[in-house]
Amino acid sequence: MLGLKLATDPRWAKLAESNIEEILTDHAWCEQKAATNAITIITLNSEHTDLVTDLLVLAQEELQHFQMVHDIIKKRGYTLGRERKDSYVNELFKFRMRGGSRRESLVDRLLFSAMIEARSCERFKLLSKKIKDPELSKFYHVLMISEAGHYTTFLGFARKYGQDIDVDKRWEELLEFEGKLIQNYGTSESIHG
Repeated sequence: MLGLKLATDPRWAKLAESNIEEILTDHAWCEQKAATNAITIITLNSEHTDLVTDLLVLAQEELQHFQMVHDIIKKRGYTLGRERKDSYVNELFKFRMRGGSRRESLVDRLLFSAMIEARSCERFKLLSKKIKDPELSKFYHVLMISEAGHYTTFLGFARKYGQDIDVDKRWEELLEFEGKLIQNYGTSESIHG
């Protein structure tokens, strides 16, 4: 369903599990950034009522996920660490189209967002199946389902607002780029690392 060109090496889940406090902190900040991304799309495209309506819900869900992760951090006696840079997302961001119309920019931002949600969904699925901690396994299963919904929301809006753009071609280009990019990741205790 996600179309990702390269699956995450299952050994990444063991690496993530080896430092739960770090993975939870990184995850929390990923959720905050996802909420911020949705708000940014709304801010730049407020004339699209259906987009605003759906992305407001999505942003609220991402903030709820941030809170859920933070609650787990507190429950386990950890402290939410400082915000982490997400090199994967920053590299993916560089692939975004420059110039073009507002509509092309919107479609590219939506595809970029769908890609991040797709990879997060895939990583959460892996954690839900491989991590030994029952609470976190169940938690990541729930979030995997949510991320899949966010992925389809972004991809659906890209197709809706990209009537005069070859959205499927651009999506395939992004999938190819991400497939090469992700080869450099999977070696750190971070959601996209």
